[in-house]
Amino acid sequence: MVIGTVARLDNVTAYFGGQRVFANLAWDIYHDARIGLIGPNGAGKSTLLRLLAREHAPNEGSVFITRGVRVGYLPQEPTFDWSRTVLEEARDASPTLAALEREMERLNAQMADPAIYNDARKLQRVLDAHARTVAEFEERGGLNFDNRVRATLRGLGFDEAALGLPLAALSGGQKKLVGLAKWLIEQPELLLLDEPDNHLDLAGKTFLEKLIAEYPGAVVIVSHDRYLLDLVAEEIVELEEGRLTRYPGNYSEYAFEKKRRLLKQQQQFELQQREIARLEFSIRRLMGWNAGQSEKFVRRARSMMKRLEKMDKVDKPRLERKRMGLTLASSRRGSNKALEINALRKSFDGNAVLRGVDLLVWHRERVGLIGPNGAGKTVLFRCILGAETPDAGTIKIGPSTTIAHYAQEHQTLDFDATLGDELRRVRPMVDRELFGWLGRFLFTPEDARKKIGELSGGEKARVQIAKLMLSGANFLLLDEPTNNLDIPSSEVLERALEEYDGTVLVISHDRYFLDNIVDRIVELDDGGLTEYLGNYTYYVEEKARRQRAAASAELSTAETKTRRTPPNEFGG
Repeated sequence: MVIGTVARLDNVTAYFGGQRVFANLAWDIYHDARIGLIGPNGAGKSTLLRLLAREHAPNEGSVFITRGVRVGYLPQEPTFDWSRTVLEEARDASPTLAALEREMERLNAQMADPAIYNDARKLQRVLDAHARTVAEFEERGGLNFDNRVRATLRGLGFDEAALGLPLAALSGGQKKLVGLAKWLIEQPELLLLDEPDNHLDLAGKTFLEKLIAEYPGAVVIVSHDRYLLDLVAEEIVELEEGRLTRYPGNYSEYAFEKKRRLLKQQQQFELQQREIARLEFSIRRLMGWNAGQSEKFVRRARSMMKRLEKMDKVDKPRLERKRMGLTLASSRRGSNKALEINALRKSFDGNAVLRGVDLLVWHRERVGLIGPNGAGKTVLFRCILGAETPDAGTIKIGPSTTIAHYAQEHQTLDFDATLGDELRRVRPMVDRELFGWLGRFLFTPEDARKKIGELSGGEKARVQIAKLMLSGANFLLLDEPTNNLDIPSSEVLERALEEYDGTVLVISHDRYFLDNIVDRIVELDDGGLTEYLGNYTYYVEEKARRQRAAASAELSTAETKTRRTPPNEFGG
């Protein structure tokens, strides 16, 4: 077991495409660290993880990994041999054990060869090699390796049938889980996770939190999930404007401490600026006295100038970073009943996804729709939008209700259109107005000519939100709106939704977002909806209470049945 520092950055500088990403970074990572690495999109977080994983070398400075420390790196988009099955890929988690297994198979084949078993000397050499290989295999935990692989995959939600699926058939979240499973099995001393929670449902995120809390080595996690960072991070490291800043504690503690530091820096800056202004005024006055002819005054002025030059200048803090200028406003008041769904049913290939769903959403409500991946949340949205035809049941949209939709995979965008044309489809605009809108969403006038397909996930998300703003709709259907947003952008969206005077129905696995925005949770599971009249934290507490009550009632029923069972003829 490694104790102390597992990795260190020493004056590390990195460039990307000729642009400097960060410079002179220094960072020590300790053996038991639980670090949340945060920063705006494009700050260089993924670049920093790749340097620690030794996938890239720094342009300047050094990255030190302590002798004996193995580094595991899970990128945002893991790459596999897509023809392999889930079990085959997971069993490859330990290259050493895989190589030993192949060697044992080779030696077993040799022992079955007549040319070997009929030659005592050759057979003995093979038997000795086989014994050594088996001993090493056992020493490295190989005997229970297959059981450990299967148990890990089951813990991540893969049932026995899923183990035989080709990787190409998996969802984005499941592919991420296979990559995670490999590192769980191998358990390197330093685990680097780049947005491992993307595409995970709430159950997957809960498992991830438990994994990080119990992991035997150091963990550095890049995530935009503030709820997850609150639960698992013991230190937040912020990468911003090319510099690393460390904050002890979780995300909420970081947010408070950062604000406190910025306010203190602002006070120090203002005090210093007043002192600089006073000194500069005195210097001008002394140098101007008798046109600078008095040597005494000139000496005093030069002394003050030296004081100014030696002064450690306090940087002016940027209390508010450049963020989206987002105000959501509906064009008109909606109907009292924005949405009414009764006995909705939908099946695919004989498999029921929605089994008699009922839902009533009132004007100005904020409703969070949650549930495991594959439960049918997006199917329900598609039925509401008319993109899917239900097998049975009714969907009524309020007569004064206008809907705008945010799609998780950005299906509302035309990837072949330019950014400018995409916004002009919602509202015709002259260039000046268009450029103003682009600026509010952190785009430049030159970006208007970019094709949507060329944009990053976060940029596509900002385009979708811009379209929502332009639509003037009074009912927003949002499918994972914070998935590709960095934390500052998520906070801007939250503030806008808090002030929005329309109705919101949102699918989200962002628990921090749900806590701040929704006033009702509806959980879709096994084809039906269960309602919880509160935010996400209330949902967790109330669901646990209901489960305890149900378990207690079941136990009470079982005890009652036992008491009522008459004794048998032998008095038993």
